[in-house]
Parts: sequence; C-alpha cells; structure tokens
Amino acid sequence: MEEKKVLLSVKDLHVKFHVRGRTLTAIRGISLDFYEGESIAIVGESGSGKSVFTKTFAGMLDSNGFISEGSILFNDEELADTKVRMTAVDRKLLARCERDLNAYSKLEFGAKTQLEIDALEAEKAAKLSLSPEEEKALTEHIDDLVYKRTELFNVRQTVDTKNEKARYKKMGEDIKAMDQEIKALQKKREDTIAAHKKAVEADETFQKNYNHKMQELKAQYEKEIQAEITEETRQRNEILAKEIILSVGRFDLRRKVSCMGKLLKGFKSAMKHGKDLNNDEIRNAIFDDVTFRVVYQDEEEGTLHGQCILNLAKVNFPKDWTKIRGGKIATVFQDPMTSLNPIITIGKQITSVILQHQNCSELEARARALELMKKVGIPNAEARFDDYPFQYSGGMRQRIVIAIALSCQPKILICDEPTTALDVTIQAQILKLIKDLQKEFKYTIIFITHDLGVVANVADRVAVLYGGQMVELGTCEEVFYDPRHPYTWALLSSLPQLAQRNTELYSITGTPPSLYNKIVGDAFAPRNPYCLKIDTLKEPPMFQVTDTHFAKTWLLDPRAPKVEKPEIIHNIHEKLVEAFNI
Repeated sequence: MEEKKVLLSVKDLHVKFHVRGRTLTAIRGISLDFYEGESIAIVGESGSGKSVFTKTFAGMLDSNGFISEGSILFNDEELADTKVRMTAVDRKLLARCERDLNAYSKLEFGAKTQLEIDALEAEKAAKLSLSPEEEKALTEHIDDLVYKRTELFNVRQTVDTKNEKARYKKMGEDIKAMDQEIKALQKKREDTIAAHKKAVEADETFQKNYNHKMQELKAQYEKEIQAEITEETRQRNEILAKEIILSVGRFDLRRKVSCMGKLLKGFKSAMKHGKDLNNDEIRNAIFDDVTFRVVYQDEEEGTLHGQCILNLAKVNFPKDWTKIRGGKIATVFQDPMTSLNPIITIGKQITSVILQHQNCSELEARARALELMKKVGIPNAEARFDDYPFQYSGGMRQRIVIAIALSCQPKILICDEPTTALDVTIQAQILKLIKDLQKEFKYTIIFITHDLGVVANVADRVAVLYGGQMVELGTCEEVFYDPRHPYTWALLSSLPQLAQRNTELYSITGTPPSLYNKIVGDAFAPRNPYCLKIDTLKEPPMFQVTDTHFAKTWLLDPRAPKVEKPEIIHNIHEKLVEAFNI
C-alpha cells in the first residue's frame, strides 16, 4: 500500500448539521487516506455517517450541513497545475500586493508587544462579561429549552383539538412556561453582564493600572514597528504576492480584487501577531479562508506557474465544484429510479454531462455516449439511445447511471449502495461491471454499503464506521478474518450466512448514540457486551495492529484483559467462501 499514490487525504474531519435549533455532529474526527486505483468499502449501520462522509468529497452536503474542522486534500496533478498569464491589470495588482505586504511586514517587529496588548484587552473583556464556564452553562441551558419547546410545539400541532382539549391546553401552558423561562435566562445574562461592567467601571485601581499599562505598551509598539524590513523578508513577500495572484487568477476582476483584499487582510493579521509565514501550514490556513492556495513554482514570458493545493473542505467558490464534481469525483447512487430524469432521453442525459465537462462537439459526445453504453452492457445501444428511463429495467437504468458517472473518466467513483434497489442476480452483474470497468479506467472505488457480502467481493480495504467515527480499518482479509473491534465482531456475527439451523439470527442490541449530545468514552460502550469501565469514561485511541490494520478499542491496550472474539465468527473463512463466492 505504501507504494501507491495517495489520491485523497482526509484529516481530522468534523461535519455538523443545524437541526431544529440544535447542532448534530455527524462526523467526529475521521482521518483516512484513499489510494490511487484501490477499492475501499465503508461499512456500518444506517446513521453511522457513511454517506455524509463521502458527500463532503463532492460538495453535496445538505444546505444545513457544514465542515467545522479538518481538511480533504485532493492530489490531482491535472487539476492542480495552474498558470496565470499576466495582463496589465494583473501586473498592477501584483505590484500592489508586494507594496502592501512590505508595509505590513513592519508589524512583525512589534508582534510580541501586540500579543501583550491583546492579552490585556482580553483580561478586561473577561471582567466585563461572563466567565467561559458561566457562558457555556447558560447557553447550553437556553439551547436545551429552545429545543424542547420546538419539539413540544411540533407535537402540539398534531393533537386533535376536538377530542384532546385538556392535553392541547396543557401543552400550550408548558410552551408558555418555557418561553418565560427562556426570557428569564436571557435577562439574567444581560443583568449579570451589566453588573460586571458596572463593577469594572467603579474599580478605579483596575482602570488606572489598565490605562497606564496600555499606554506603555502602545508607545513601545509604535516605536518597534518603525524598523526597516530585511531583503530576505522582501523576497518572501515577492513570492507571497505571486501566490496571491496565482490563487485568484481564475476569477473575474471584481471577485479577484475582493479575494485579494481578504488575503492581504489575513496576511496583515498573521504578521501583526508574529506568525511564521515560512510555515506552509500557516500559509495554507490563511488561503483556505478565501480560496485554494497555489504554490508558486516558476514563471516565463509573462506567465506565472504554480501547483494548487486542493482542500475540498474549504471550497468557497461554487464554480470550483463544477471542475471537481463529475469530472474528477463521480457518484453512483443507490436508486436508479431517482438518479435519472424521467422526461429526458437516456442519450441526452449522458451527452449533457460529456458536453459540460469535456471540450467536444455534440457528434463527438454522442459517439462517446454510445461507446459507454456498450461498455456498461446495454444491448443494441444505437437503438436504445433515444429511449426514456421508463423503457429500461432497473438493472439497465443502474448501468446508465454508471455510464454517466464514468463519462468524464473520473479519478474517484463513489458507489453509494448502488445495488440496494436491485434483485440479487442483477446485484452480482452490477458489482462485476464496476470491478471490470475499474481495470480499464483505473479509477478508485469508494464503496458505501451495509452488506458485508458486497464488501467481500469488491474491497481491497475496509473502513468500519460507528457513531460518526472510524472504529476499524484494515485489508478485507484482516477485517473479515482477524477483526479487533467489538462492533466489527457484532456486524460479522449478524451475517445470516453464519446462522445455524434452528437457531435465532444474531442482532446487535440497543440503538446507535444520539449525535446531538457530546459522547463520553467509547460510542459503542452501551451496546458492547465486552465493555470495560474505561469505555464509559474515556474515548479510546486508534491502536495499530499491523502496518495496514487499525482499531479504536481499549481491548487492544496492553493493560486490558484478554477477550476472545465471539465463537460464531471463529473460522468463518469456509462459510464466507461458500456464501459469497469470494
């Protein structure tokens, strides 16, 4: 696996959703590398975060969803290669960038003093407001009441006012009481802040010391920033200015100037607070807030050349997704009935995608579409080109969805349970088709499923998700034959193919955790028959079993008691071979 190129690198990803006045954390700190040309399966129960995780790769999160932390680096040389031909306007913008950066660089001399000023201001602000503990407790209490009030209001809307008058009235009184309590808490916050402010204003000693110290620091700061910058700093700023122009070069003039202003503001703040701008992570963070960073490489004949760092977690320009989604990362969804437009012909749906992402004529697009239809196994493609989706069977529609996904030869193909809506015979055909086409197109498959039979047939590696976290990762053989996490044991034990005659099918007791609340310890602990005391207190780290096998469970800690996996999944190789024809 080490020799393969990392195509997509996810680091400490957190995804949240705003739902009914509360925040739901769907993905909690997943880190995972996807390699070029591999097949990786992502498995877990419904609600474990499988689809949400992969939707972040193509910018398809719902409107109330957002990435709060983490990065998704996409390593595609063709997309990353960036050239900007310098027009007269660009040269003026470059000169302005250099001039402003050189002026801001003087602030670096007073960075230490500025941090002291910030600390002094923060100390005063803390006295004027609530303490972090008070603010957190009060906010959580208000948010909880708002949520309960919203839920009760929604339930009240369903009550039969004719037959349940008393219940309807009682709910109305409860809602009114909650409204009054929320207002009282909000007033308490305002009154407490006002009292703190009054106390600080009345504290003459504090005010005198604060003003004296602030005057001293500001005078010292003004003196420090009068120094002249070095030639080394000027050279650094010249490169920074070129990276700014490279990074905004694809925009129209209005957006280009706007983004350039935001980047300059970001660099000014970084210089003011003494951040090391020779550190790539710090530079990347400044660019990420505005646009992709393009690392300067060289220039010739008035053209700047650089390599773009594609952090998909920080796409701020919607048009950037049009180059990534479909062209580089494509998705096959589980239901072909809803994936295709019922009033547009099959051929038109394929050619429209080709015309959108590739520079070709309609005749060339038609020829490519027909070729793809033949590759995915549509018989008599020329005659079926102008048919509508309802004239195709479910399996044929899914083949067309795959053809559309592959029409621009993407680097990554996300298969979101593509066989769920199909019968068993057609499932096998679709899985074989996806694997056969991978050999020709060399794409990476990310297969989302809860069917371990599918995993056994298509995956090189398996990532097991639970409660928005990755709890186990390994090769297909390691996860099937040497699983280490109790949740993976439970999933394997649930395979109906392992059940013995006249015995009950195994099922995992309980339900997944609520992702509205902060999870303490191991998320699987309440359902884990092998739960240790520490599982309820502290989240386990990711333990390394082999070079390719990792599991997030305290059972792998050297101090933990030795626990054997369930008897039902001992020696399961023969049963899996027979059941899944591996």
